[in-house]
Amino acid sequence: QVRLVESGGGLVQAGGSLRLSCAASGLTFSTYAMGWFRQAPGKEREFVAAISWSGDLTKYADSVKGRFTISRDNAKNTVYLQMNSLKPEDTAVYYCAASRLVVVTRTMYDYWGQGTQVTVSS
Repeated sequence: QVRLVESGGGLVQAGGSLRLSCAASGLTFSTYAMGWFRQAPGKEREFVAAISWSGDLTKYADSVKGRFTISRDNAKNTVYLQMNSLKPEDTAVYYCAASRLVVVTRTMYDYWGQGTQVTVSS
């Protein structure tokens, strides 16, 4: 059974930082690309960042480029999202997901975590 478990969310002031983690089990982690998505209240789930299985290819949404960094540790079956210079509009539930491809399309992801809440106060 595949499990993706996010952690590291919380409440932070604008301009602050958080580091999200996603621990994977039940799949051959090093063969999957991993992505982060987020969903704010009343909005659709949107792409944030993705990383290839080897870590040598990354993609970012324009809204987070230069502020967020995705990385992975295949030895620990974990993907990370370092979020700096946080803004109130970054407030959302953040989800990690696994895909065979480094893509931005939500429907191309096979497995999803339950999400972790990130709240940025102004």
